[in-house]
Order: sequence, then structure tokens, then C-alpha cells
Amino acid sequence: MHSTNYVNTFIEVAEDTAAAAATVPPERATPSVAELTFRMIADAPYRHTSDDVVFGVWARRRGVPEADRTAARETFFAKGQPCLRSSDLGKRYGWGIHADAEGRVALVALGSPEYATLAAGRAPDGTTVTVTRAMRSRR
Repeated sequence: MHSTNYVNTFIEVAEDTAAAAATVPPERATPSVAELTFRMIADAPYRHTSDDVVFGVWARRRGVPEADRTAARETFFAKGQPCLRSSDLGKRYGWGIHADAEGRVALVALGSPEYATLAAGRAPDGTTVTVTRAMRSRR
């Protein structure tokens, strides 16, 4: 079974982002992947793992019934899936993503003191975090 989870890691915004500050993805009639990902993490910081978010967004967009989600999740992660480094939150909207020691994720706004601390390799509790970047939009 594949996983997209990170532990004690901070995903900085992409180096080629146009974002000067964090912005909320715009609401649409049919919510975008970025909007659903943002809402799921922002509404429950440090509650979900990356796997929970990636699968939850996929399942919602495809209308997978709650009763079928356990089996669908196993099938979904039977092959590799893109992780949150490829999310538009870090590529377009200026959001860093912190995964704690249990792999649960939270959003961190570009330009905030928390962002600077995490980008320097320190978690809010003082522990060391691995710092990586969101994937570039262009080659």
C-alpha cells in the first residue's frame, strides 16, 4: 500500500509561486481540488493525515458513498498517488503545509511568523522538522 504521508515535515511554497501572501482558493459552483483540500485542512488543523486529505478530496469529487470508502481507499492507494507537494495550495495560493509527528497536517500562511519558524526547520514545539518545497509549476 502506497502513502502520501509526511512526518515532522514542512512543505514550503514552490520557489516559482506568484503568491506574495496566502490566499483562500476561490469558491466555485463545483469546488476545485484546491478549494476542497483547503477546506478539509483549514476546518480541522492537525486532524487529518495527507492520505486522509488526498483520498477524501478524490472520493468527494467522484461521489463515492461513505459506505464504500474503506474499500475504495484500499484500491486508491494500491498504486502511488500525488502528494500534497503537488497541491495548488503551495504552488498558487501561498500556503505551506506542516505535518506533525503523527503525520497530521495543518496549513501555514506564507509571511506569517509560524511560516518563518517552520521554514527555518523548527516546529512550534521546538522539535526539528524536515523542510521541502511544493513542486514547481514550470520546469
